[in-house]
Amino acid sequence: QLQASGGGLVQAGGSLRLACAASGRSFSTYVMSWFRQAPGKEREFVSAIIWDGGRTYYADSLKGRFTISRDTAKSTVYLQMNSLKPEDTAVYYCATRDVMEAEYAYWGQGTRVTVSS
Repeated sequence: QLQASGGGLVQAGGSLRLACAASGRSFSTYVMSWFRQAPGKEREFVSAIIWDGGRTYYADSLKGRFTISRDTAKSTVYLQMNSLKPEDTAVYYCATRDVMEAEYAYWGQGTRVTVSS
């Protein structure tokens, strides 16, 4: 089970930190990822972190503004979002899959981020 939190309303240029708490199983062989879906748009990949080892991945357009991290003791993945822009407005979802699988097996419920101009 994944529980996303931390969304809200922020002005352009501001920051938010999203959290995704994982429970119910061991995720040591999993990839933890963030996706987002803006109104009227397709869902897009934001960032990912390999639970074991911490290697990170980012959408090219978001590098430098977003940072993904994990707290293994809390089984929680974070997405620090800085210098937010109105175009970052979306529902953000965390998801996880085994590193050997292509499909994401578990999805969180989504947390809404609204960036005002």
